[in-house]
Amino acid sequence: MAMKNSTNTTEERKRRFERLAARRTQRVLHRLDVLGNCSNKSNYVYTSEQVDKIFKAIREKLGEIEMRFRAKKSTDFQL
Repeated sequence: MAMKNSTNTTEERKRRFERLAARRTQRVLHRLDVLGNCSNKSNYVYTSEQVDKIFKAIREKLGEIEMRFRAKKSTDFQL
């Protein structure tokens, strides 16, 4: 059985990321559109405090996820 070289593995991982990230991002955007449907005042009654709470939670979660993408991996031990 032939061993895969690291370049091939890296390319596969890049393609897998692009495929999954695109699909998952599209799903998140769609769900935000669905949430936006709740803004229809003829169907729903809500307060500005409720709206603030919703968007605060979204901003916090988005910030957490962005930090996971941008954070450099730290090592606990070095020689």
